[in-house]
Amino acid sequence: MATAPGFAGTAGAPKATYDVVIVGAGFTGLTAARALAKAGLDVAVFEHGSVGEGASGRNGGHLSNGLAHSYADAVQSLGREDARKLYRTYDASIDLIEEIIEDEGIKCGFRRSGKLKLASKPGHVAALRANGDLIREEADPDVAFLDKADLQSEIRSDTVFAGLLYPKSAMMHMGAYVHGLATAVHRHGGQVFENCLVQGIQRSGGFWNIIVPAGHMRATHLILAGGMTGAYLSDHVARQVLPIGSYVIATRPLTGAEISNTMPGDRTYVTSLNVGNYFRLAPDNRLIFGGRARFSTKADARAATRSVPILRKSLTNLFPSLAGIEIDYAFGGLVDMSRDRFPRLGQTPDGAHYAIGLSGSGAQISAFMGTALAKRILEGQPSDVFETMTPKPFPRGAIWTLPLIGAHARLKDFMS
Repeated sequence: MATAPGFAGTAGAPKATYDVVIVGAGFTGLTAARALAKAGLDVAVFEHGSVGEGASGRNGGHLSNGLAHSYADAVQSLGREDARKLYRTYDASIDLIEEIIEDEGIKCGFRRSGKLKLASKPGHVAALRANGDLIREEADPDVAFLDKADLQSEIRSDTVFAGLLYPKSAMMHMGAYVHGLATAVHRHGGQVFENCLVQGIQRSGGFWNIIVPAGHMRATHLILAGGMTGAYLSDHVARQVLPIGSYVIATRPLTGAEISNTMPGDRTYVTSLNVGNYFRLAPDNRLIFGGRARFSTKADARAATRSVPILRKSLTNLFPSLAGIEIDYAFGGLVDMSRDRFPRLGQTPDGAHYAIGLSGSGAQISAFMGTALAKRILEGQPSDVFETMTPKPFPRGAIWTLPLIGAHARLKDFMS
């Protein structure tokens, strides 16, 4: 966000009535707003902070195709046909992002870099290979398994033992993209209000009454697209997710020699550990390195600072030659994690549309989610992917179990 081009928000007060009000100016909300505004609807987006201030501006810049977790597990829980459909939905969403970037002329360094999922232990290799074989057979023939010898041209580390290459995956400058989306909403006639907290919502007489600091307004349709930062408006939405902090550091720009000795493949990378890491090079050659450094519901500046030594230790373990490298940025954000790590689209009991539970894969699936929300309003057509999945609310008080969840995940990594 520090190197994004910036966005000039809507000036003045909101109007008294809108066709659609959207809570959350991140990827999902802005994609929905763009589609609705292009269709001629009167749309307003409200963001409690700046555009992209939530998860959309606080991630690692990865657009990973396919599923973040085991495809075999998805087949077991959803069935072959739905697992295949889900996998290809992530692929299609990246295609849609690329299309939006081209249509709107957004300069955000989008690049089909490919993703490598790395086996962090010798015991992980067989499962990684088997998962790749199943994906090639069922969903994506382009996925390729790389053994340790094959990895030498991709990544130089003694702590990775094999890799699964997803060629369709991409990367981009997330701040530039989200600001470009907001600018596109404006260009198509929508409004985007920054630093405007939605204080309350109420359904009455077939309309939504929306309360913001500047006053009240009325809308025919309401979309909740704020992830964890907007879930406070609906208990139905909030109970479907837990907020889990994810933290990122960005180093000084690496030299050519440092890149050759660490990540010559210049892809996006993710490790196979339950408490693992994700990393890539930015266009200016900074190493952007993230992970679940701490299992916490806070991802503010203090929490991000406390995550630095934890992430540095993981970075040094992967690349000893980068021990002690200067860290120029440290930040964190909240992941809205669902119980099964699959997103959900739906409506609340009183009729608000929502997308929730993007579970750390929001950058890539957001384009599909935002477009699907817009289609619900424009065409009355529910999506046949995520809306068929029954919501799985967490028990009340589950948030206090996060330290236990973290301890269990680390124990599984130690034992694997």
